Amino acid sequence: MREFFMKTLKTLAFAAIALIGASTGANAAEVFLATDDFVGISFWLISMGMLAATAFFFMEQANVSTQWRKSVNVAGLVTGIAFIHYMYMRAVWVETGETPTVYRYIDWLITVPLQLVEFYLILAAVRKVPTGIFWRILIGSIVMLVGGYAGEAGFINAMLGFIIGMAGWIYILYEIFSGEAGKSMAKSGNKSLVTAFSALRMIVTVGWAIYPLGYVFGYLTGGIDDNSLNVIYNLADFVNKIAFGLIIWSCAVANSGKSRA
Repeated sequence: MREFFMKTLKTLAFAAIALIGASTGANAAEVFLATDDFVGISFWLISMGMLAATAFFFMEQANVSTQWRKSVNVAGLVTGIAFIHYMYMRAVWVETGETPTVYRYIDWLITVPLQLVEFYLILAAVRKVPTGIFWRILIGSIVMLVGGYAGEAGFINAMLGFIIGMAGWIYILYEIFSGEAGKSMAKSGNKSLVTAFSALRMIVTVGWAIYPLGYVFGYLTGGIDDNSLNVIYNLADFVNKIAFGLIIWSCAVANSGKSRA
């Protein structure tokens, strides 16, 4: 019965992804991608990468133990949501030639908090942790994104938006390195969790550094055009979202193997 249920779930997951892709593709079908539009091509390639990652994560959740399925499913949600938004961002870019700032931030406002909540979820899969970790990381991510969007969209001074966004990011780094989340990881005694948690922290520290750098050069000091900024953001999203999920998946597989043994 369980095997039948898991096969049915896999089929439904693929059907859902196919329907999303079909409906999104239909909306963007009228927008043709020029072969020399490098920025548009980057939107397209990354949307396909996100789709493939989504299928992988939803399929693999059946191969990990129960306490890890939520983490792997969230990884699939992150890439699935990003896939939908990248299809629309490509359409906006190709049709108007304008940077799809609103769509990009809508994507980040959903996916970035989900990614950061993963720190809490992988800790909770191994040991009991305070729910305060969840809320502090979530609030820090919202502050970071709202500040950045307000500055980029011109609702507030660009420098003020940058400062607010950086404050949120620094608070997140404090929480996962020296705060309660970092301390809970150190006390876990789980080698694969420590390895995964450390790798995720490096993505949030080094991989995410590209976003404030892009903000500085794109909105504060100049020196970088919209084409380059979009390609940089696209590549950063590709690595940071997919790699983030793969690290969680590998940790889930390692711990599931131990629990089954």
